Amino acid sequence: MKKIVPICAAVAAAAMMLSISTPAMAMGGPSGPHVTYPVQGNIGEVIVNPYKVAPLTAVIRDAGYDLSDVTVRIVPKTNGQEITYKVSRTELKTHAGIPVFGLYPDWQNTVEVSYTRTFQGKSEKFKDTYRFYVPSVYTVSTGMPNQVKPFEVKPVHVDPDFSDRLYLINSQLMSTMPVGSRFVWNNPSGGAVEWAFNSNIGIIDTKGEVRWWLLDQEIGDNENPWKSGYFMGFQQTKDGALTWGYGQNYCKYDLIGRKVYDRRLPSGYSDFSHSFDNAQNGHSFLRVGSADYRRADGRRVHTVRDVIVEIDQDGRVVDDFRLMEILDPYRDNVIKTLDQGAVCLNIDASKAGQTISAAELAEMDKSDNFGDVVGVGAGRNWAHVNSVDYDPTDDSIIISSRHQSAAKIGRDKKVKWILGAPDGWKKGWAEKVLQPVDKDGKPIKCENGKCEGNFDWTWTQHTAYRIDEMSDADTLILSVFDNGDGRGLEQPPLAEEKNTRGEIYKIDQKKMTVQQLWEVGKDLGHEYFSPVTGITKYMADKNSVVVFYSTAGLLGPSAGPNVKEEPAHPYLTEYRWGETKPAVELKINSVMGYQAFPISVEQAFTH
Repeated sequence: MKKIVPICAAVAAAAMMLSISTPAMAMGGPSGPHVTYPVQGNIGEVIVNPYKVAPLTAVIRDAGYDLSDVTVRIVPKTNGQEITYKVSRTELKTHAGIPVFGLYPDWQNTVEVSYTRTFQGKSEKFKDTYRFYVPSVYTVSTGMPNQVKPFEVKPVHVDPDFSDRLYLINSQLMSTMPVGSRFVWNNPSGGAVEWAFNSNIGIIDTKGEVRWWLLDQEIGDNENPWKSGYFMGFQQTKDGALTWGYGQNYCKYDLIGRKVYDRRLPSGYSDFSHSFDNAQNGHSFLRVGSADYRRADGRRVHTVRDVIVEIDQDGRVVDDFRLMEILDPYRDNVIKTLDQGAVCLNIDASKAGQTISAAELAEMDKSDNFGDVVGVGAGRNWAHVNSVDYDPTDDSIIISSRHQSAAKIGRDKKVKWILGAPDGWKKGWAEKVLQPVDKDGKPIKCENGKCEGNFDWTWTQHTAYRIDEMSDADTLILSVFDNGDGRGLEQPPLAEEKNTRGEIYKIDQKKMTVQQLWEVGKDLGHEYFSPVTGITKYMADKNSVVVFYSTAGLLGPSAGPNVKEEPAHPYLTEYRWGETKPAVELKINSVMGYQAFPISVEQAFTH
């Protein structure tokens, strides 16, 4: 007769065999006292990618113990970069265990954890070693032949005292996703809903290894107009989490992938992109467009990159800055000199070197041709604001307007100063243009977009940030990324004459003067020229300046007959304050970069 084994006995036997093959087992759990889980150390199980969006993270569960004095070490590969950090009680309680950050993809990782374990009043110290596999990072395919794996990074140079750096890279592959490009949001097109780029968001170390990755498709959805959009405007907050926006949303997640919030823009606004500033007053300033703006001629339009909305911690609108009513939306001096291959977000290398005429702009203004198109007036890409920074000393904002200038605007919606060529500014704005001076305070003569000596304005710039640690109510130190297109209000005879710079300016807000303190990039030439995007940002922890030449090589062979054919290859550099030789230089192959900056692990896990 065939012996029948009760199901419960079979399960028990299987569990016994499993327990023999694993280092240790944790008893109990919500399913009953007989359920066991494999564990390696002296607490709970390892949960890889606990929140489904950050695959290079994990949580080692506390197994019901009270943990304290926790230190985590990710054991590096041979000649790799070590990541070590302490974990606060808040983080331990938030994640019900020890958060693990900085794992290698497609690798059998080794993680060392030291901690104090307390149970029933008894405390014991442990040091455990965990070994577990983490799979490769994943990005969707664009269906195009130029796509490569994310973040092929080549370290060019890294000084030893910068070797501990971790950099967040905000980039995209070279093609949009075809599902998102089917949406038409404006007339004839334009707006963040159509910018269905594949968002490649990761953190790299100075060895070129990816140590954190964001699964953008688990948060956004390029087939859903309300969830579509390219992830932009990343910033690390005081509590170590990340904020950014995409399309019609803005959000906050911590580095382990836990969602703090993910909200729709308030109803009157649309098309977030580029900039999300967490201000000292506790509010956030988002660069958006107006969802329904009535022009002076009565036409109602979606505006393009020309509204700053201020939102409180509960998502309520505190104020907004409608730049088409603050600046001159019909100033066209810069727009007429732009390289039409890289004016809007959609790059068209076939138009490299071409410009638009005053007659063409005038004809467009008569039409109903609205959207992300070259033009003047509300409803077209006349401003292209790409950064916002709050100044708490006078409750004002500093904007970087690619198609106009950097400017400071007060709470009263009045322009305080303009950093840019004076050409084309009418009365009411012309008086606000800063006067360039040399180191001795003597005025520098400027005419037709050009200045004497070494002083130069910024051209089609991205990012204008106040360096808080060096600024006060009277003197403002400003970092600017000078893309360099249309420099001197013209296109050069040869494309290889273009260059991009990182800049530091000193602004005397009482005397209305500006002095150029520092520049890099000019001598690097066209190899580093970035026609769009980029960032220059001061980092207080190392008294340094990050300059990300984010779209170097973007226009490729179409940029001119003497430019070698090579795909986009951003350069990420970091300079000690006042120096012009980089302490860090990393080359990133075959991606279109947006921004990059150092990430503080300590800020994320010890707050």
